[in-house]
Amino acid sequence: MNVVGRAMSTPGRRMLIIQCDAAQLPGLYSEVTDQKMQPVGKIVDIFGNITTPYATVICRGRCDIQPNNKLYAKAATGTKGYRPVNRK
Repeated sequence: MNVVGRAMSTPGRRMLIIQCDAAQLPGLYSEVTDQKMQPVGKIVDIFGNITTPYATVICRGRCDIQPNNKLYAKAATGTKGYRPVNRK
């Protein structure tokens, strides 16, 4: 498990914005867990600049993560439904 970063805000019931560590940037669709290794949700978007990236997490249920809590990511297994594009 890699440290993703710290929770910043919850703009909705099931959405969470986190500030990521630029040195350990997680991949899209990575599973996010809390400090107790309980599943929180999946990363669906990474945005911001190179030095301070942010990620959007869609939570499995209601997001009850407090600001500044550390979160962890486990790499996504496979690409589940995505195929490479063949360009000619």
